[in-house]
Amino acid sequence: MWQTNTYWFDVAVVMSIFAIGNICFGHFEEHKPKWIRLLKVVITLVIVLGLVSAAGRAWAYGVLVLPLLVAAYIHLRWLPQHGINGWTGEPKDKYLALVTRRRQ
Repeated sequence: MWQTNTYWFDVAVVMSIFAIGNICFGHFEEHKPKWIRLLKVVITLVIVLGLVSAAGRAWAYGVLVLPLLVAAYIHLRWLPQHGINGWTGEPKDKYLALVTRRRQ
């Protein structure tokens, strides 16, 4: 009945990661347009599915872990070093000023 050797399983894994990420850290992305946030999901899904078919599931999931490690570093170390809570993004004005300054 349940099989894990299908592309649908990989879609479910990627979408679950994004669902959990949006629930826990979505407030960090509130300032971005929704189409950019949606495009990020689509691009990630295409890359992972492409890697699954070309290099195998282990490589695809290995590449998928890299941005998670970067996000963990940002939320657990970089944001607190700049006086921002890595879980809540507070103070919000300071967070938005830091993000805006980093993108310019």
